[in-house]
Amino acid sequence: LAKHKCAESHTDLSQKLSLCSKLCFAIGGAPKEVAASATGFFLQIYLLDVAQINAFQASMVLFIGKVWGAVTDPVVGFFITKSKWTRIGRLMPWMVGCTPFLVISYFYLWYVPPFSGSRFIWYLGFYCLYQTLITCFHVPYSALTMFLSTDQKERDSATAYRMTMEVLGTLVGAAIQGQIVASAHTLKHCPTSNMSAGYLGNSSGAEIVKSMVHSKEYLSYAVYTIAAGVIGGVFVICTVVMFLGVKERDGEDLIFTEKQVSFQQAFVLVMRHGPYLSLTAAFLFITVAIQVNLLSNFVLFCTYAADLRDHFQNIVLTILVSAVISIPLWQWFLQRFGKKTAAFCGITWILPFTLMLVFIPNVIVAYVVAVSSGLTVAASLLLPWSMLPDVVDDFRLANPYCKGHEAIFYSFYVFFTKFASGISLGVSTLCLEFAGYDTGACKQPPPVVYTLKLLIGAAPVAFIVTGLMILLLYPITEDVRLRNKVCLEELR
Repeated sequence: LAKHKCAESHTDLSQKLSLCSKLCFAIGGAPKEVAASATGFFLQIYLLDVAQINAFQASMVLFIGKVWGAVTDPVVGFFITKSKWTRIGRLMPWMVGCTPFLVISYFYLWYVPPFSGSRFIWYLGFYCLYQTLITCFHVPYSALTMFLSTDQKERDSATAYRMTMEVLGTLVGAAIQGQIVASAHTLKHCPTSNMSAGYLGNSSGAEIVKSMVHSKEYLSYAVYTIAAGVIGGVFVICTVVMFLGVKERDGEDLIFTEKQVSFQQAFVLVMRHGPYLSLTAAFLFITVAIQVNLLSNFVLFCTYAADLRDHFQNIVLTILVSAVISIPLWQWFLQRFGKKTAAFCGITWILPFTLMLVFIPNVIVAYVVAVSSGLTVAASLLLPWSMLPDVVDDFRLANPYCKGHEAIFYSFYVFFTKFASGISLGVSTLCLEFAGYDTGACKQPPPVVYTLKLLIGAAPVAFIVTGLMILLLYPITEDVRLRNKVCLEELR
């Protein structure tokens, strides 16, 4: 015990992170969430109502893009494990190098080309390019957590800062995108909403309608392009701040051993590690429920199923503000009661409120549900990234000869969640196609409304319950985590 206290004291002094380092690290993760928020909430409705490709093509863009992004995660993880140490680190060159190209691909994702026949190819190509480049940024960034410090408390603290800033980034992304593009989706731009049938029947009325339609399309194009430019600027600024303020430690000193393990051998060992499998599978279902079935279809639900067209941007902001405020709450909760307990409490909280909005779709209930949903969104973002370093530590203890392969854990975790999200998002958009979604219409037929209610209500509940049942199998309790910490200090 005395030896452990001495080692812990030395670790606290040598591995303690400054407030500036934690903030700069957290700021680096914000732009990815800014862009993810904009695409998550608005890309589907943008493809359908602004770019005006049909629902089947939109589902293919979203599905193939997500799956492509998932496939690139382990590929990038493999190349990261082969990367050599440079003056600025092993992970930092990936993030800095891909940022300019990432910003360009993101901008053209929200640009409507002058031709209409090949728009499907345009958006599919740029969405896949964007997914590839965001992977080149996100995989090394998430793995960077393990190279900030070897101290669990410092890593947990840095993760809490990161999650707070990422949720804040999600809020900023929704605010920028929502407030700028809201004018493209309000009822005042529906030409049939303010004109009588008789007025539309004469030739001058038809010309006015045609003019209004063209004006609406031009406004939609312009506001989405402006929003993309603003978010691209945010990406560049935050990446520069992270580069200047974060020092990447050389991870080769984490465990001393002469034996080397290949990538293929390490991959097999990781895929056989029980805690990693149970954590990944559990949050796979939970992430699909919250980020895809609930958030991605939320704008469509408010627009066409709940008659909240003029409120959806403010409701989205309410969700995210609630999430930002509750991150410190969940950080305190997991320190006081443990991470597994915090995960169950945070995720189950959303279940009754998910159904409430479906059955009582009015403005007051929508805001109550938004505040409550923010608590679960925060927990679903904070907990897996806080628990994943504990899984890596547990793996290191079980496999002391396997070092330098931390990127496998992060890249394949993102791979599985992205792949499942891509399938779910593609299937949900395809369901709207089968239900008869009318692209560009101000109102949708009853089957579409009913489908949106299922996607917002029943589907998330089923996925969340499944994820929580799997999470019961997660074996790393607080006692196990503390035991692993002591043993790793002895190994070092």
